[in-house]
Amino acid sequence: MENLDITVLRQLLQWRQAGRRALLATVIRTWGSSPRPVGSIMALCETGAVIGSVSGGCIEDDLIYRYRRPADAGTAAQSTHDIPDGPPERVKYGVSADEAHRFGLPCGGTLELLLEFNPDAAVLDALVRSLGEGKLMLRTTDLASGEVTVAPCERPEGLRDDGKLLRNTFGPEYRMLLIGAGQLAEYLSTMAIFCGFSVTVCDPREEHRGSWNVPAARLDTGMPDDVVRDFGVDRRTCVIALTHDPKLDDLALLEALGTEAFYVGAIGSRRNNEARRARMIEHFEQTEDSLASMRGPIGLYIGSKMPSEIAVSIMAEVLAVKNGVALPRDAQVGPAKDRIEPRESSEAGPVCFSGARAA
Repeated sequence: MENLDITVLRQLLQWRQAGRRALLATVIRTWGSSPRPVGSIMALCETGAVIGSVSGGCIEDDLIYRYRRPADAGTAAQSTHDIPDGPPERVKYGVSADEAHRFGLPCGGTLELLLEFNPDAAVLDALVRSLGEGKLMLRTTDLASGEVTVAPCERPEGLRDDGKLLRNTFGPEYRMLLIGAGQLAEYLSTMAIFCGFSVTVCDPREEHRGSWNVPAARLDTGMPDDVVRDFGVDRRTCVIALTHDPKLDDLALLEALGTEAFYVGAIGSRRNNEARRARMIEHFEQTEDSLASMRGPIGLYIGSKMPSEIAVSIMAEVLAVKNGVALPRDAQVGPAKDRIEPRESSEAGPVCFSGARAA
């Protein structure tokens, strides 16, 4: 599964290139609770086909009713009108309590959509191609004329609507680079793919990657530090070390720490995490400040013991960081374990398992 925005835009482009009338709906404002955030998009074809979402389904159904072309013009129309030409239109849902109930908006929520009719295929093609090349793009819509321009941009920004122009940032897929092709990596990569990440798994050890069984994830057999160096890590990339082998994990993490990756971390117990930091400071000229962005033990503390559950805890933390959520300290594995399972000073010996489980 790819980034949902790219999926929507690519399908919309295919409809327009095939000569189909279609519209693009964008959530531009919300009040109260809403099922989808500002900036969410969906596309509707004149056949009634929909991709993407702006609600739990009821608003999509209403748009289909409004804009689907009747299958047989000789029968009673099942839509109020076809998808028109012309400038964009604003439409609000959930203004009244009755409408909020009708459209399934929670707690009386209200949202406003911008409907763009029959977007230009050439401009869409330029946008989709740029996103496919890994570029971050700004799409600007003139609200009076409907004219759209696209251009590369440096940093993602929230949707902006000043009454004259609508500006929305579209980015390439988020990427996850996993070091190690074990069972935990299979669970985690599968979850990441369903969340719209493009996943690459790196493992130079033939005996570990021999049973790899996630075809949608790319398997790289190079040395992890070389793979990280050549990966083109950017602010939409996370790098996670899963091997427990310092020769593989440490060098990959050191390379990742010098990039803009939004998440860099490794599994392991609290003791192993402390030992890793000590090694990096002693042998690789790192400091506490330079290692501040390295996460470990990774995952949210949910009492996990099975690899599948540990993958859930790691994926939840990755998504929270991606979405800019400040996690409570007690939700993180290390602080939570320190609080509920204090370590005795006499504890010794390595614990080689995920930080979501290990001491």
